[in-house]
Amino acid sequence: MNVCALRLLFSRNSLRLNQVSATNGSGFPPASGSSHGRRPWLVRSLPAIFLLVLTAAGCNTVPDYQMRQAQLRSMQMYRQNQALSAQLGQAQQSAAALAAERAQLEQQLAIAGQRLDNLNAERSALHDRYSHLLTASSNPLPGPTSERFRDLAERYPDFEFDPETGVSKFNSDLLFALGSDSIRPDAQELLKEFAAIMNSEEAQQFNILVVGHTDDIPIKKSGTAARHPTNWELSVHRGTAVVHALAKFGLKENRMGVSGYSMYQPISPNTNDENRAKNRRVEIYVLAPDARVATGG
Repeated sequence: MNVCALRLLFSRNSLRLNQVSATNGSGFPPASGSSHGRRPWLVRSLPAIFLLVLTAAGCNTVPDYQMRQAQLRSMQMYRQNQALSAQLGQAQQSAAALAAERAQLEQQLAIAGQRLDNLNAERSALHDRYSHLLTASSNPLPGPTSERFRDLAERYPDFEFDPETGVSKFNSDLLFALGSDSIRPDAQELLKEFAAIMNSEEAQQFNILVVGHTDDIPIKKSGTAARHPTNWELSVHRGTAVVHALAKFGLKENRMGVSGYSMYQPISPNTNDENRAKNRRVEIYVLAPDARVATGG
């Protein structure tokens, strides 16, 4: 028996006792002359009636199983709220991390863009300088030296000589394997003869600038990329390899300079394999004795 039932039983018993007391145990109200007539039995029963009404009203409660279900739903909602709060926190952390990563990438991109702008400006300045030197001096080589270079070009189809400018061009496929800066053994004789011409008495006063060029195909092989990350490095490394080879054949290093233009000075559109082969080249510019490219003088 629950508390509400006990309260109700107590209220009913109290009411019965008051009724019995009011009727002298006979069930009827006392005579008008009796001493109990001063307080009518209904008045004396009011507290018990009031308690009975309150008890009955207070016992109109929700059944226990409904209460348990409500508590269970409340607990489930609380746990769901906690899980959603945790997910929200994780999402906010991920968003903050992504924002930081994006800011870092944007900073790196800005640095790379600035570096590219600087390289392009430097390349443009060097190109203007070389063009000025070539235009001003035309072909500085004396007649006998030019004749020897023309003869060399006739014997080596992949070697070109321009008598108007004094510029020599080596097809890179003649000198190097694809992606390599190691000079082929069968190209050594050509470079040896070139060094001999430059060391002749009539050409000893001239300097040379060795310039490497590539096609537009990016470096992909991991072995090649480890040594030449981009075509910039490949073009410079090939020019440097030619300088070292000429030095080995007796041409003094203080008479030589080296540069690289990567894929940015093509002589043919990079639209097919034949044109790309033309663009893979090493050019040697013959400079007048007073041309000081390194110092810009």
